[in-house]
Order: sequence, then C-alpha cells, then structure tokens
Amino acid sequence: MHIRRRLRSAAPPVRPLTPPRHRRTRTGGAVLAVAALLVSACSGSSSGSPSSAAEAALAALPKATPAALTSYYGQKLSWRSCGVPGFQCATLRAPLDYDKPDAGDVRLAVARKKATGSGKALGSLLVNPGGPGGSAIGYLQAYAGIGYPAAVRARYDMVAVDPRGVARSEPVECLDGREMDAYTQTDTTPDDAEETDELVAAYQKFAEGCGARSPELLRHVSTAEAARDMDILRAALGDAKLTYVGASYGTFLGATYAGLFPDRVGRLVLDGAMDPSLPARRMNLDQTAGFETAFQSFARDCVRQPDCPLGKRADQVGARLKAFFRKLDAHPIPTGDADGRKLGEALATTGVIAAMYDEGAWAQLREALTSAMKENDGAGLLFLSDSYYERDADARYSNLMFANAAVNCLDLPPAFSTPDEVREALPEFEKASPVFGEGLAWASLNCAYWPVRATGEPHRIAARGAAPMVVVGTTRDPATPYRWARALAAQLTSSRLLTYEGDGHTAYGRGSTCIDSAINTYLLRGTPPAQSKRCA
Repeated sequence: MHIRRRLRSAAPPVRPLTPPRHRRTRTGGAVLAVAALLVSACSGSSSGSPSSAAEAALAALPKATPAALTSYYGQKLSWRSCGVPGFQCATLRAPLDYDKPDAGDVRLAVARKKATGSGKALGSLLVNPGGPGGSAIGYLQAYAGIGYPAAVRARYDMVAVDPRGVARSEPVECLDGREMDAYTQTDTTPDDAEETDELVAAYQKFAEGCGARSPELLRHVSTAEAARDMDILRAALGDAKLTYVGASYGTFLGATYAGLFPDRVGRLVLDGAMDPSLPARRMNLDQTAGFETAFQSFARDCVRQPDCPLGKRADQVGARLKAFFRKLDAHPIPTGDADGRKLGEALATTGVIAAMYDEGAWAQLREALTSAMKENDGAGLLFLSDSYYERDADARYSNLMFANAAVNCLDLPPAFSTPDEVREALPEFEKASPVFGEGLAWASLNCAYWPVRATGEPHRIAARGAAPMVVVGTTRDPATPYRWARALAAQLTSSRLLTYEGDGHTAYGRGSTCIDSAINTYLLRGTPPAQSKRCA
C-alpha cells in the first residue's frame, strides 16, 4: 500500500504512507514503490471481499505483565543529547521474539522534546507518521516537536520511537543505492513476456537482498510486535496509559495497540485511517480508486490554471497523461541527473502519484509536467519521485522502502501469487483508475516472492473497554480512502469519527481550524468531538 506522510513512493504491496508535507511522510518500482507502501494489508485470499479470517477480531493480551518480560517493562531510559537542539535521545530494549523473550533483543531508538509550558504536565504524546517505514524520530524532530500546536507541546513531552527495522532502530537493509536506482526504474506495466520476467526478477532480487542482509530481523518486524514495543516504551516513560497521534499506517499501528492493550488506551488520534479487516487485493483496489479520486480533483483544478499542460477540459487530462506515460515507456527523456538516469514511465508515474498526497504540491506537479511534456526535461518529475523514495543526490536511499516491504509482507500474505493472477485482475484495477490501475495492480505482486512467510491475516479490531478514541478521515484522501475511516470507526467500540471534507492525505495540521480545534481539545481536555462531526 502507499501510505505515509510526505513525498515518497512505494514498493511491494504495503500500507499507506504519508505524503509531502512534513518532510515531503505503506509498493515496487516507481509505481513499484507506490504500490508497496500502498498495500500493507495483504490477505491470503485473492478475492475482492474480506476472507473468513477477517471475521476474527484481534484479541487483547492479558493485563498482567508476563514474568519473562519484567526486565523489559522495568527499564529506565538514559536520556542524552541528540545533536538536535531541544531534543534528547535514548535506547529502549525489546525482545526480538515475544514468544521467546530470552532469544535476544532489538534496540529501539527513542527521542523526546520535553514539555515547554509551566502548566500541569499531561505526560508523553507518542507520534508516528506512517509508512510503514517512516522515521518517527525524523518526523518528531522536523515537524511534530516544533510544529504541533504550542498548547499541545506545552503540556506534553513529545516522544517518538522508530519502530523495529526502521531508520535508527536496527534498520532492515535490502539493496544498495545503484541497485535501488535500477529497481525504481523497472517497468511496472509490462507489455510482453520478456518485460513481465524482468519485473518478476526485480521483485525477486529485492526480496533476496532483504533476506540476505536482514535474515533474523525480517521475521520480527510485524505491526503487532511494534505495538507491543510501544507498550514497553509507555512503561519506561512512566505513563499509566498511552497518548498517541498516528497518521496513515500509524493508524493501523495505533489501532493494533488499542486492540492488544485496551485498558491502557489514553487519548488516541488515528488520522488517515486504515481498515485492518480488508484482504490485500481489496485494499489495493480501494487505494487505486482513492488515487483516481485525488487525480480527478487535480484534473479539475489543473484545467482552471493557465499553465495546465494536460488540456482545457477535465475529461481530457487522464487520457493525455496516460498517453504521455506510454511515450516515456518507449522513449525516456533526459533529466540532467548526475548519475545518468532518464525519466521513464516508472519514475514519472511515481512523481505524479507523490503529488497526489497533498494538493499543495499540485502547482509543482503542473510545472514538472510542463517541463517534461513541452521541453523534454524530466528533472521536475524525477525530483518528485526521488522525494517519494527518499533518495539523495548521492544515490543514497533511506530504508523506507525496505522497511515498508518487510512490515507489509509479514503482516499479511500477498494479494497475488503469480503474474497470471495479476493479468486476470487488470480490468478491475483499470476500471478503478484508468491512469494508475495497471501499474498498481502489478505492484501488488511484490510480496509473492518474499523470503519470510506472513504471520498475520485480515482482522477486525474492537478494543472493547478502551477509552474514547478519535478516528479521522478525509473524503478525498488518495492513500487511505474515506471508507476505511468509517470502517475502522465502526469496528472500534469506543471511537468517534471526525470527517474532513477535502483533498489530501490526513487532516490534522493541514490548515483546517475545525479539525485542529477538535483534536486539540481532545488531546488537552480529554473531550472527544461529537460523533460523526464534519469539517469543511
């Protein structure tokens, strides 16, 4: 799936990422990357409806701490300077395998910024930007710790932990920079058997690289394990209950925590919600439709601007963009890249999808498309694609795509097992999105070649007995369709659904006074918004 927060892309089927916003914040090549981040929730079934497993609900863990975990829960964090003014860092130990706590530890990076106000402290506020694979510490230091409302930062210690396998917390590694360059340029709309074989080979090489470089960790980076790590952190911070703001995939992580530890739920905000009951194929299909919805909003806006390179009528935009992609598939264009990369269909598609996460990026996308289509200059779209993949000028990638695939492919079985299954599903995906459907369908094949068997399955999360939680959904969210927010709110027995009628991925901190006021009131006073409150 693609879920996250910033301009990024996806890789194997994964979950939603969060887009370009706080740092520009869950699929396989250009689209490859997009789809992986997209489909974090895969199911063992290839059908479009929930499998029988989805009828099961996540069971709460016993309230008493198991004796084998006592040493972890009794940890005292040793805070030190991070090198970033105002922030402190520490290391948290967690068992690599919760079923065998004596088998070794994983060391998790934690960061905080102490509450800035003199009023009554409310404890710690844990934040997660999504992914899976997004660095929570990077998000805290670049945005949440300095950009969240002053009243919230005054009362809470702002805290983040990079989940196991992510960024500073024993990161999963798969490919080097040059190998990733090749991977992100792989054609995800194969025209014949040879191109299909090349795509499958790219997925296999990616998976084999992960298996070779992170063999043990790869078995223990599930969302359920990351949620259990958060409870150890809660105890180490000295908080009786967890207060948390999670975006995109972070909503799945937060909801999983609530399902496992309902009695320890404090104030939880789940923004840009995912539906944990969906099998992979349905999730990918919903997300494909979500990107089409966002693209149609972009199209309507584009034709009203004097610099739109895609026509004067909204109904022309999709066909013209798809024709441009086909042209790039046959004849990539120069980008001026120091490493000689040209802009082909894969990188261009990722660049366009990256801009769908945030309407604030639409002007940048128009400019990039104009340069590519009229001046034969692909630099602008390559920049958007690189931002999505978190690639720097020295061809170094963050581990976002590696962690994204590792979590997604472990959480649930693949949406498709063979190229033939993808071909059978193409009409359905192309109906959901004439522009992006084909690429996103093929991107959903990635987990089929994963070296570790999935340990999860689709399920409902009820979290019975938990304190009130706030689920936030945006009506034209491309990465986490609004129906997912409604579905999660219906599953969580104590949730309130807060709706933002607008564009973009996630809602908190995006300019809506109505949304921000409702969430701030909840975080500061514990008063959730009225059920089904809507903000324009």
